[in-house]
Amino acid sequence: MATQAASQVSFPDPRPVRMMVPIGATDCHMHVFEIGYALSPNRTYTPPAAPLDQYRKVAAALHLTRAVVVQPSAYGTDNSCTLDAVAAFGPSARAVVGIDTRIADDELDHMHARGARGVRINAASRGLHDSDEIADLIATTAKRIDRLGWHVQVFTDLAVIERLNRCLRTLSVPIVIDHMGLAQASEGPAQAGLASLGDLLASGRCWVKLSGVYRVSGQEPDFADGSAIIQTLIDANPDRVVWGTDWPHTASHGHAQSAAAPAIAYRPLDTAALLEQLAACAGNASVVDKILVDNPAQLYGF
Repeated sequence: MATQAASQVSFPDPRPVRMMVPIGATDCHMHVFEIGYALSPNRTYTPPAAPLDQYRKVAAALHLTRAVVVQPSAYGTDNSCTLDAVAAFGPSARAVVGIDTRIADDELDHMHARGARGVRINAASRGLHDSDEIADLIATTAKRIDRLGWHVQVFTDLAVIERLNRCLRTLSVPIVIDHMGLAQASEGPAQAGLASLGDLLASGRCWVKLSGVYRVSGQEPDFADGSAIIQTLIDANPDRVVWGTDWPHTASHGHAQSAAAPAIAYRPLDTAALLEQLAACAGNASVVDKILVDNPAQLYGF
C-alpha cells in the first residue's frame, strides 16, 4: 500500500487575523497529511504532505487554541495519522474518524479514548448521490456509535440533504453537515434545498459547518457572495453552527477511486480572511463566541 508522498509543498506564511478572537476559539474542520502514513488504495486523490507543524503556524496566526482533526478520504478508514495528530495536540483537540461499520466495539472505544467524537461519511468526495444508500449508511453508523455519544458528519450536497430530511430528523445521534451542504453562492439564499437545511438547523436536530466557503463561492479571492449563505445558516440557528479553516484547502478532484489517483494541489488561501468573513457575517461578538467557543464545546466535549 502506498504511503504519504514525500513531496512537500510551500505553504504561504499565514497573515495574522485582524479581529479579537475569543479564548478557546476552535477550528472545527482541518486535516493533517504526514509523510509515512498509508494512503487508501481506493482514494480519489493523492495529497502532498501537509504536516501538523505547518498547521500550527496557521492556528497561531488566527489565535485558535482548539482543533478538530477530520479524517480525509485519502486515508480511508486508517485513522492513524488523524489520531496521532490529536495526540500531538493533547487535550485541546478532538477527531472525526472514518470507519467500516463492521468495526469492533473495542476499537471504537479505543478511538474514543484517543479523542474521537464523530464519524465522517464522505459521500461527495466519492461522487455518491444515491440518497437511499447514504441514508442506510448514516443509520447503520448511528447505531454503532450511539452509545458513545458521537455524531455523524455527512459531506454531501443540498439536493441529497433535502431527500434525507425526514431520515435525519429520526436519528438518535446528532448530524453535522459539512461545508454548508455545498450550497452554490451564485444561486443565493433562495436556492433549492437551502431552506430545507435551514429547517433542519432550526429544529436543533442538525449542525452545520460554516467551512470551505471556497467550495461554495467562485468569487476569488474574498468569496464575497458566500457571505449570504453563511448569514442565512447563522440566522437559521446560531446555536447549531460551527466554523473551520478546512486547512490545507484541497483543490477539486475527480471521483474515480484508485491506488494511482492523481495528485492534487493545495489552494494558497488567506485563512485570516476566512475567519474575518465569519465574524462579519455573525454580526456581533456574542454570536462569534457561540460559533467559535460555546457550540464546539457542546458538540465535541471540550
